[in-house]
Amino acid sequence: MREQQKDTSFDAIVEAQKIAFAPVVFQATMSLRRLGILNLISKNRKGISIENIAKETGISEYGVDVLLEMAESAGIVQQLEDKSYKITKVGFFLNSHRMTTVNMDFINDVCYKGLFHLEEAIKEEKPAGLKELGPWKTIYEGLSKLQPDVQKSWFDFDHYYSDDAFEQALPIVFKHKPKWILDVGGNTGKWSMKCCNFNEDVKMTILDLPGQLNMALKNAKENNFEERIFGHEIDLLSEKPVMPKGADAIWMSQFLDCFSKPEIIKILSAAKEAMGKNTKLHIMETYTDRQDFENASFCLRGTSLYFTAMANGNSKMYRAGEMYECIMKAGLKVEEDIDNVGEFHTILTCVKA
Repeated sequence: MREQQKDTSFDAIVEAQKIAFAPVVFQATMSLRRLGILNLISKNRKGISIENIAKETGISEYGVDVLLEMAESAGIVQQLEDKSYKITKVGFFLNSHRMTTVNMDFINDVCYKGLFHLEEAIKEEKPAGLKELGPWKTIYEGLSKLQPDVQKSWFDFDHYYSDDAFEQALPIVFKHKPKWILDVGGNTGKWSMKCCNFNEDVKMTILDLPGQLNMALKNAKENNFEERIFGHEIDLLSEKPVMPKGADAIWMSQFLDCFSKPEIIKILSAAKEAMGKNTKLHIMETYTDRQDFENASFCLRGTSLYFTAMANGNSKMYRAGEMYECIMKAGLKVEEDIDNVGEFHTILTCVKA
């Protein structure tokens, strides 16, 4: 029994050191990716020496050496008997797996510097790390003004988790034959344009802040949808936001997680006021307790801290029950609950209670 406890304690110490040096491992991995070293090793399946890596990448042998020593300890590469290096399965996914590279770029470009201010954000419930990107109260005010590489990583992250789900969501929304849909928080207008491609008669109105709305309408015009996609400027955190009335459906995708629970209730209450007796409100979100695999829940819980430090300081990735509670408090009820939309999403279709 004592030996088992000793082993358990030793393993726990090892895991603790991994956490202590996690930022070092992360930045070493980003460097290996962006310097092309990881890709080069991946292509040389039988192994490649530090000297040859240095020649092909233009990085000094010293630089290659210190990065690969860290990568070996992290299980990203393996050193062979002849001192050359080959990639491991972990390294392969870090280099080539779309979900992993999107997550890493998002954390590095959007979140990394700002997360240094996480403690302050927790204490104040304000996005204390956002100042690393720009002088805005929330990140949504600055999306259209982010540096190009940061903006690309933000939208790549956002679209990765929605694009696959959009294809499966379209038949769910259009089975009710809507002619006019409000796209609340439309970002780049991607969902509105998909709806127009899916159904030749539907009209879309995107509700968003001015910066994002201008971006979405520009994209709509470039895709010849200016006569079917319209805009409505709105600040849903204003004292009493008013949505256009009379739409057949209201769509909110990966949107309500951008707000605190009281704010969600306020937004849903505004949606209720705009809804007729037959209007359907479709809420598509990724809930931490509706994931098939633990790694998905892990990523979502990590994303919650992006909201804390960078986005707004007071929202998170919610459990499904928390959203149900907000829906009920807004005077709505869930008519249909559909899991496994895409890889990670759930659609809650709501009507007036």
